[in-house]
Amino acid sequence: MAEAKPINYANYLEINSLAGAVIFAVLYFPLLVFFLMKAISRPTYVYIILTLFATVRFTAFILRAILTRVYAEQINQSFFLAYEIIYNVGFFGLLYSAYTLAADRAAFSQSGGIISKIIQLRFIFRLALSAAVAIGITGAVESFSDNAKTASTGNTLRKVGIYIFLICAIIVLLQTIYLSFSEASHGGYRKSGEGFGASHGAFILMFVAALLVLREAFFTGTSNNPTEQNKETIWFPLSALTEFLAVLCFTTPGLVPARSEIPQEKV
Repeated sequence: MAEAKPINYANYLEINSLAGAVIFAVLYFPLLVFFLMKAISRPTYVYIILTLFATVRFTAFILRAILTRVYAEQINQSFFLAYEIIYNVGFFGLLYSAYTLAADRAAFSQSGGIISKIIQLRFIFRLALSAAVAIGITGAVESFSDNAKTASTGNTLRKVGIYIFLICAIIVLLQTIYLSFSEASHGGYRKSGEGFGASHGAFILMFVAALLVLREAFFTGTSNNPTEQNKETIWFPLSALTEFLAVLCFTTPGLVPARSEIPQEKV
């Protein structure tokens, strides 16, 4: 019986661009420094989480760059699995930052009502995101199994994790739409803060949420075809670029209220 040919996962999934990975690693480094300085000088959950997100993305793109130049099967598989896990975990931070910031800004509104209370259920949202990460990581690990049944289960779990992320991204988009109406009708942080981000924050967050929905819609639409999903001609613009533009929006002056500014009874 002929020996099975070793699989090079980077080549199989069309992960070939060293330049693309290096460029995004370089782009994320100043963001990492920016959010770290903000987290120190203006401590908020948003800046702390975004610092972790930028760190994870910087690391992930370094791993991706290495992956394009590793040819030994076992090392290639280990790097790819590490990259998959780190990349999955990272999206939690970006999505939760958008949700948290929208909830923080909603705390300035006097609108009240059932919708206002629902969007403040942070524990439930964290639980959903944590479930998506845990399921996604389990699925990624099991999909590498030599057992066909286990690998199939792993692929199913990966899809479930993607679907949960998509639902959470849609919730954040709906949350920012509500926030825009709430701030237009009842004021809120845009009347309390200064800067472009303070006055137009709801619309900036709506744009961020739309980018995150687009990113997850891409992963959902290609969940049955990993090769298509990782094709760099669409992966870079629909995954890497959407995330980068989203996190870049958080650098807008006046967008993020200080923790001390948020009405404590609504936090």
